[in-house]
Amino acid sequence: MIRNRRSLFLLCLLAAVTAVAQQRPPAFTPPEDIDYRRANITSEGTRMSAELYSLKSLAGRKLPTVIMCHGWGGTAAGLRTVALDLVRAGYLVVAFDYRGWGESDSRVYLTGRPPAERPGNRFTTEVQEVREVVDPFDQTTDLLNVIHWVQGEPQADPSRIGLWGSSYSGGHVVYAAARDPRVKATVSQVPALDSRGRVAGDIDKKLAYEEGTKRARGELTYPPPRAKVIGNLSGGPVREKLLLYAPVEDADKAPHCAMLFITAEKEELFDNADHAGKAYARAKGPKKLVEIKGITHYGVYREARVEATKLAIEWFDQHLKK
Repeated sequence: MIRNRRSLFLLCLLAAVTAVAQQRPPAFTPPEDIDYRRANITSEGTRMSAELYSLKSLAGRKLPTVIMCHGWGGTAAGLRTVALDLVRAGYLVVAFDYRGWGESDSRVYLTGRPPAERPGNRFTTEVQEVREVVDPFDQTTDLLNVIHWVQGEPQADPSRIGLWGSSYSGGHVVYAAARDPRVKATVSQVPALDSRGRVAGDIDKKLAYEEGTKRARGELTYPPPRAKVIGNLSGGPVREKLLLYAPVEDADKAPHCAMLFITAEKEELFDNADHAGKAYARAKGPKKLVEIKGITHYGVYREARVEATKLAIEWFDQHLKK
């Protein structure tokens, strides 16, 4: 059996990991009208932590269900305010941390050689966590596994599943909807839908290929936890994966799904026309594109949060409650 003993490299980062651990939010006490519980979801053999919310007054009823996934550097705990708004609109809400983020376990890779004899395919060796890095294909795999998990949740109506994503996860929900026809509606607020722009320059692209080669040859591990490699974004990217990730090109593969795109008028991190604009143009099912005036990217979490959430609830009501 694999026993998680961190490698020397990770031990050298102990101070950084401890600092991150100290940033964990305080214990959550839900409002009196809310049923709240924690759950474990397995993604590719790794435990993910999830939070489930519903109204006590709707106990025992099958509910339309919204899966919420956090953006670059976020955690499920940061989604609680919006989650409660969705719950009070009559939804079962499932929020989760990707593998290696928040309260979820990390995927690991072997740093020591396994023994020659491995009875029952079990053995003990040294491993290293892959923690708080950004790999869009790992994260979308996690989201797809949450969709599988929800199908077995007694209170979830499997015929009425919606996805909510913000910023980087605004692209994840489009990617997932294009691959799972059980998703009936998505909300993408201030969405980044094409990672290729992050490594578009010749220098960045060269670096991405070099890192991919070194990782494949065992000469390079993964970025340290919550590395700030791209601006102030917390979480080092696996650059060679960003080269391949463009959910903007998947929007037309989900004609079964109603897609809402909410943008910020003064978006400063990318060009809306290359992201939500292109995705909206390609989408073949019910669709809507809304621009919130006067805000920058992070305004959707502050002064425009109520407006953005109202738009999301109206969209889900229209497409998940009929």
